[in-house]
Amino acid sequence: MGNRFINKQEDIVSEAIDGLILSTPHLARLDAYPDIKVVCNKAWDKDIQGKKQVALISGGGAGHEPSHAGFVGEGLLTAAVSGEIFASPSVDAILAGIRAVTGEAGCLLIIKNYTGDRLNFGLAAEIAKSHYDLKVEMVIVGDDRAIETKQPRGLAGTLLIHKIAGALSAQGATLREIKSTAEETASQIATMGLSLSNCKVTPNKCPTH
Repeated sequence: MGNRFINKQEDIVSEAIDGLILSTPHLARLDAYPDIKVVCNKAWDKDIQGKKQVALISGGGAGHEPSHAGFVGEGLLTAAVSGEIFASPSVDAILAGIRAVTGEAGCLLIIKNYTGDRLNFGLAAEIAKSHYDLKVEMVIVGDDRAIETKQPRGLAGTLLIHKIAGALSAQGATLREIKSTAEETASQIATMGLSLSNCKVTPNKCPTH
């Protein structure tokens, strides 16, 4: 038997998020959960009069929890959007997250350099701007140097962008300032990952727990 406790394969992502929320008092989820898997900071209120703080959203495919929801909190992300295992979240889910947390100061999307994430987050950002008149910008992180390519993947270096952008947002920096600093920082980050075993998307069968 493997080294994981799994009830149902179709519930893996929602149960992982449920466990994180139950153990982390400052986290909450949007009403459309689990169809739309968006985790937010409870303390965030985009409608506070005079609030000039930029919202920060990240996300991507599930399978590496506690990322990305584990990095939602004061001085970090405002919200995280999760897809299914190794699959980008839908445009609808990302748009729901943007609308839930974006106030007058705007929103920065921090994503890893994967085709699905670039496409879906990019489409959601365009819809938010054109249909809802929200200020939304996007930073793409590609820090992987294990493979020589013109389009490196986004990996652990993305966490540094979360923290730096989060600190700037907490200090009241503008969306333009945060995006500029995040892009400059991302261009200077290089990481290499090491795997000790291969990955299996479909888990081994095990007794119900």
